[in-house]
Amino acid sequence: MYTLPNKLKVFAIVFMVVGAIGMISGFLSVPGSTAEVKEMMASHHDGGHDAEASAEDSHGGTHEATAATDSHDSEEAHLEHTLHQLQNRPWSALYIASFFFFMITLGALAFYAIQYAAQAGWSPVLFRVMEGITAYLPVASVILFVLLLLSAFHVNHIFHWMDPELVNPESDHYDKLIAGKSAYLNVPFFLIRAVIFLLGWNLYRWISRKNSIADDTAEDHSYFKKNFKLSAAFLVFFIVTESIMSWDWIMTFDPHWFSTLFGWYVFAGMMVSAITVIAMVTIYLKSQGYLEQVNDSHIHDLAKFMFAFSIFWTYLWFSQFMLIWYADIPEEVTYFVTRIQDYNLPFFGMVAMNFVFPVLLLMNSDYKRVNWFVIMTGIVILAGHYVDVFNMVMPATVGTSWFIGLPEIGSMLFFFGLFVLVVFSALTKAPLVPKRNPFLKESKHFHY
Repeated sequence: MYTLPNKLKVFAIVFMVVGAIGMISGFLSVPGSTAEVKEMMASHHDGGHDAEASAEDSHGGTHEATAATDSHDSEEAHLEHTLHQLQNRPWSALYIASFFFFMITLGALAFYAIQYAAQAGWSPVLFRVMEGITAYLPVASVILFVLLLLSAFHVNHIFHWMDPELVNPESDHYDKLIAGKSAYLNVPFFLIRAVIFLLGWNLYRWISRKNSIADDTAEDHSYFKKNFKLSAAFLVFFIVTESIMSWDWIMTFDPHWFSTLFGWYVFAGMMVSAITVIAMVTIYLKSQGYLEQVNDSHIHDLAKFMFAFSIFWTYLWFSQFMLIWYADIPEEVTYFVTRIQDYNLPFFGMVAMNFVFPVLLLMNSDYKRVNWFVIMTGIVILAGHYVDVFNMVMPATVGTSWFIGLPEIGSMLFFFGLFVLVVFSALTKAPLVPKRNPFLKESKHFHY
């Protein structure tokens, strides 16, 4: 049995406390009026990131630079727009960090189901690590649903389409495109879909974990067979709901824009992040004297999946970008124009972090067996996919009023600490290796 070291527990709690302080500071530092925005813009006028540039439509409209004007009304509208962007920033940072760790635990659950459904022989010694990572799913689900509820009740305005004025034909803010999608894109149906997704994913996680524990003391393979059938059914449910979830929880930040590849794109990032965390947790536990049955071949296989899904993610990123950019349809290409002009470094930087770096480091088969090499590559991959989620959310909610500060760093630290605490606490609840999985012997002697 694994015992949670006090140092690791303290480490996680310290990160959560420091992160919470950073998040609270981020919310408290948000300007409350256009006068404060004007002072802030004046003080940063000569700085590296000029908040005054935040004039484009930050919610998926066409990307247009605001013409300089002496009109008081125009200036006030500009300040009001910037105020809304700055008020969205701490909420966006919180949402990005919560979704990032949510997609890690959901990806681990999907990978776990794939192993069961495929009756994989190499991976059973890693099942309890995967189960430990998926223990964060209930916590992440509650947090994310609360954030969706807060948006639905207009506590924040990061989901622009939730503004009722946009679907009111008598309003000056009426948006014909968003109104045309209102049969699907409305708050009640949005929340109902979220409940269905979260309940389905968590129900599979709970039943499969229960069967896995029961299988340790079973006299036959009935629990394994139950998990096999359950996992096959879950994967059908997952691939449909994951796509819709990615549309609902990410793509609707830009309600005028859509991509038919988007569900797969989010899936690829989710899987590579999850497999990377599985590899890193496994290597850490092995370094502490646990998981003796895990050998270099297991790490090599995990690193191969990290490599493969990095290639798959890049293929989807390029396909989505190239087709839209080449077609040059204004309502489609604005998504990338906004990111290239206003998020140039994070936009292209994450491509290097998610493709160039892992491909160069993990292409050599021998390097996949070197633990510290896999850890180093994993850190870059995780950072790159956090930036990827950042790029998917921030341009639509914050526009050009972005930078990496207390809200972003605080949110990441808090959720990282919470993730570590929940996952490693869950690992103490059961033996780290299943006792009678029918493929356990094959997994223990897995070498090539």
